[in-house]
Amino acid sequence: MNDSAKGNWWQRLTGGLKRTSSALGGAVADLVTKRKLDAATIAEIKDVLIRADLGPDTADRIAASLGESRHEAGISPAEVQAVMAAEIEKTLAPVAQPLVIKAAKKPFVILVAGVNGSGKTTTIGKLAAKFRAEGRSVMLAAGDTFRAAAIDQLKIWGERTGAPVIAREPGADSAGLVFDALRAAQERSIDVLLIDTAGRLQNRTELMDELEKVVRVMKKVDPTAPHAVLLVLDATVGQNALSQVEIFRKVVGVTGLVMTKLDGTARGGILVAIAARFKVPVHFIGVGESVDDLAPFSARDFARAIAGTDA
Repeated sequence: MNDSAKGNWWQRLTGGLKRTSSALGGAVADLVTKRKLDAATIAEIKDVLIRADLGPDTADRIAASLGESRHEAGISPAEVQAVMAAEIEKTLAPVAQPLVIKAAKKPFVILVAGVNGSGKTTTIGKLAAKFRAEGRSVMLAAGDTFRAAAIDQLKIWGERTGAPVIAREPGADSAGLVFDALRAAQERSIDVLLIDTAGRLQNRTELMDELEKVVRVMKKVDPTAPHAVLLVLDATVGQNALSQVEIFRKVVGVTGLVMTKLDGTARGGILVAIAARFKVPVHFIGVGESVDDLAPFSARDFARAIAGTDA
């Protein structure tokens, strides 16, 4: 990214996390400007952090750090923000990992999971555009055969990115489609195969059976597939994202996360709680609808944007 693109991205990221940073910043500033940083104030700051979805582990660490630094002395809101940013970055740094496409695996199969409405199909389109821009050949598989809209959407992304799409009529067998797509990708020497999947979390048994069958059938073609399993999370759902990570990890062995919809209404703190609890790599975050709005995850940028400090 050049400096201008970086600046633009930072503006969009801070805008996307405005709800969290404003709630945090306002509450913390209110607390520390009216009274000294004693144990009671630190306990209240901890409550604010937990309400912002950061999770108890990170809240404890920030509270402990504040307690060590200036227990009875006065402290400015900016100093509290700096401590928050540093501790949040410590939680996020180990999970901020790029998605590595291994050339030895051809096609490199990426299974994309997530509940309906999480931005799954759009994320697949953006990833296809990114891989195409890197000079890789890409194929898309419309494995969410239950929703005609998802199939149509994927076809549009295929046209936009110049990636062939393997699709069937709505209601077709998803595992059979994935089997055909993987065979076709092998025959055409495709670099990356991106597979969309159905996202019905309400009926977990059905979802589990569907995804397990997709993976089982895929392994008949390539025993090493899928090579990555990405879970797409909607940043506006807050605490619900924790249970989504838990369920999808059990069902399909999630290898990495993409967080979407960091658009100002987002409860971005939940990504910190997810990182602390599950330690799953976070590859990308999305701040909008356009292709450029999906970017590699940076722990430092995200931590500073949540804490409300400067870039």
